[in-house]
Amino acid sequence: MVVTELLERNAKLYGEEVALIELNPDEQDDRRKSWKEFELVEPNRFEPYRHEITWEVFNEKANRFANMLLSRGIKKGDKVAILMYNCLEWLPIYFGVLKTGAIAVPFNFRYDAEEILYCAELAEVDMIVFGPSFIGRIETNAERLSKGRLLIYVGDNCPSFAESYHALVADCSSKNPDIPLNEDDFGAIYFSSGTTGFPKAILHKHLSLIQAAEMEQKHHSTGRDDTFLCIPPLYHTGAKFHWMGSLVAGSKAVLLKGTKPETILKAVSSERCTIVWLLVPWAQDILDALDRGDLKLEDYHLSQWRLMHIGAQPVPPSLIKRWKAYFPNHDYDTNYGLSESTGPGCVHLGVENIAKVGAIGVPGYRWEAKIVDEQGNKVAQGDVGELCVKGPGVMTCYYRNEEATAETIKDGWLYTGDMAMQDDEGFIFLVDRKKDVIVSGGENIYPVQIEDFMRKHDKIKDVAVIGLPDRRLGEKTAAIVEIKQGMECTKEELEEFLLELPRYKRPKEIIFAEIPRNATGKIEKPKLRKMYGADQLVAQENRG
Repeated sequence: MVVTELLERNAKLYGEEVALIELNPDEQDDRRKSWKEFELVEPNRFEPYRHEITWEVFNEKANRFANMLLSRGIKKGDKVAILMYNCLEWLPIYFGVLKTGAIAVPFNFRYDAEEILYCAELAEVDMIVFGPSFIGRIETNAERLSKGRLLIYVGDNCPSFAESYHALVADCSSKNPDIPLNEDDFGAIYFSSGTTGFPKAILHKHLSLIQAAEMEQKHHSTGRDDTFLCIPPLYHTGAKFHWMGSLVAGSKAVLLKGTKPETILKAVSSERCTIVWLLVPWAQDILDALDRGDLKLEDYHLSQWRLMHIGAQPVPPSLIKRWKAYFPNHDYDTNYGLSESTGPGCVHLGVENIAKVGAIGVPGYRWEAKIVDEQGNKVAQGDVGELCVKGPGVMTCYYRNEEATAETIKDGWLYTGDMAMQDDEGFIFLVDRKKDVIVSGGENIYPVQIEDFMRKHDKIKDVAVIGLPDRRLGEKTAAIVEIKQGMECTKEELEEFLLELPRYKRPKEIIFAEIPRNATGKIEKPKLRKMYGADQLVAQENRG
């Protein structure tokens, strides 16, 4: 089975039921004259722009786009890039690409003009579908991008260097094009985070996509009556494949534009959401707003909300303890994964294992895991090594990069680059990224352990620990600390708090600053190392 068959099934069985809802707090429906006219009798109803489509319309939109692609010469194995913010067109376009047998290539919406060109050439894309926010970035290299490629614009006022999506699909058939597909066909190319330079292109078969969809539904028992709130960007494997649990179940999902605590709670309340996937910063913001009294739970309809799950980065146990204090009836899950493993879930905690918060969990549905040393041998239980996973969601390869593929996939095992350990009950604990480990005076220091400890301080909103150059030690630990809104904190106060840590783990430097995170919530440590590491080295050379 392939995921496009699930969409066809849902259109037949649940055609008149709502599939997707888009909520945008920054946009008004043009038919309204003022914000006040959005106020409804029902309390906490979502006031800003709201639009929805049924499963039947979803499938018809995908079919029209697929037939348009075929009419323009796109065929099985060709590649179609998608560069758009979350919207109701995103998923029908994605599925339209898949229905032709072409390969969907989602682009990170944060790419600049040069990164867009680089990824288009690396993945050898034949078409780029883009939205209004990206006109300038596409136009910068329009001449080179349009060589051998079609540029399709989704929006009003189509630029001269592109063709209009709406005009092209208007007269296309809404019937399924019936292109034969199987699990061994290539389905998608995703891109690595690019933390060590330009991103790598990650090629997946349809087998990976259906595995991710079925696994998500199984892990979180997504049912027909569930409503999933999707906030992160759909270009990322995490958001899309968490949503695919709803595709398997034939249930509703909400695409929310906005991450403010009030916006999230209002969406959950208004749409009666039952499953919400959050990133750590958003969960922290909600808790901080509740602590300050800016939000009050009794103002919202939240009794139906049954599951909160988090992924994309290590989750501080202290955060979940705070969360359960406000939401004692919530199930909770941690999802671990990477784009090379089709996103989250190759390891997950499991809602039944709340007592093991702090672990990333156990191998997910149809997955295996092991922890190995530098020679690829399994380490002893309790020892730290590199986490490896194996299962039907492992990528085929890094597209056009045999060397990187050989370094990452060995005997079917995906070497994740994450350092981990396993306890005597079989639960895996993430220690740190292999490249983020700090070697100071011969000691391996794992920043995540220090970060988890520091987040227990009631004035700290966020923290990132990095290594800075040091002539004597090689590297020294530095903590970049972001303080909660309205609070003050001194270095001396934190230094006293840090006395509970072993001396070698205590940060040698404390820097108060904002913590940069990418669109999927991961701390951008390469950016921090560039910001502070180079400056430190220059200063040391000047002193020398």
